[in-house]
Amino acid sequence: MSFDVTVRPSGHQFSVEEGELILDAALRQGISFPYGCRTGTCGTCLGNVLSGTVEYPDGLPVSLMENEHEQGKALFCSAVATSALEIEVREITGAADIQVKTLPARVVSLRKLSHDVMEMTLKLPSTQRLAFRAGQYIEFLLRDGKRRAFSLANAPSNDEYLELHLRLLEGGYFTQHVFHEMKEKALVRINGPLGTFFIADDSKRPLIFVAGGTGFAPIKSMLEQLIEAGDKREMYLYWGVRAKRDLYHDDLAKKWAYQHDNIHYVPVLSEADSQDQWQGREGFVHHAVATDFSDLSDYDVYMAGPPPMITAAKAEFSQQGLTEDHLFSDAFEYSADSQSG
Repeated sequence: MSFDVTVRPSGHQFSVEEGELILDAALRQGISFPYGCRTGTCGTCLGNVLSGTVEYPDGLPVSLMENEHEQGKALFCSAVATSALEIEVREITGAADIQVKTLPARVVSLRKLSHDVMEMTLKLPSTQRLAFRAGQYIEFLLRDGKRRAFSLANAPSNDEYLELHLRLLEGGYFTQHVFHEMKEKALVRINGPLGTFFIADDSKRPLIFVAGGTGFAPIKSMLEQLIEAGDKREMYLYWGVRAKRDLYHDDLAKKWAYQHDNIHYVPVLSEADSQDQWQGREGFVHHAVATDFSDLSDYDVYMAGPPPMITAAKAEFSQQGLTEDHLFSDAFEYSADSQSG
């Protein structure tokens, strides 16, 4: 059994399964509620139940008083629906609505995805969660006062762990440390979420995603969020890398396209190795998009990757009808001293 939930004042609607936490259901379907701890202690997700009833399987949360509960107040991270609901809550509509935090985190896994890309998985303290929009990034706070920025690769609904894709840079202090010295269970300090690169809530246009290298990470977060939300718009993923070995999540992208008729995947190699026996697209990834779409005026385009790719793509796409208000980008600047991605 499921229950329909209407959110005021936005009018957004979603469904919650019997026994499912209301916050979990909202995040799963792309409705961004504010939250912090997800344990009922911080009160960030406090809202009002305008009609319908909720209950708390683990008892009334510590930050919700009995009289508040009787007045219709609710903590949606701990509440489940027992009927159809009309609720009032302040939704997250932009980066300014999200609380930026500095938190400790533990490295729970380090897994090489390719010869120069490491997947790092972080776990926050049990009393903390990081509310973020798909496409945003976090910064590592290093002992020398410097920062290193990396996009979050997991969907916001799956926030018990934070997934990052780190590319090894020659002379890069932090990534050299991660690849050659850092051990699992290491403690780090992070700050985030940061950035304004995320899906526009008010658009129903088909989507084109253009990723360069580890620019795949924020695109992965976005696509996983859209898949979870059941978005049926046509989505085209173009992933540009140098050689076949750099397509570190090729099987995952192919799986998305296989399982969802509205998702289309086009990998593009700029320097295909003869040993690859590559039969797919070659050249610059933005050229592949321009070749396939002579008119981009009806699309929303999301790009993440090196600045030269972003700059070239913007110029070419504008000539094919794409206006600035339908182009969203996140440029990763790679260097030994200032790293993102």
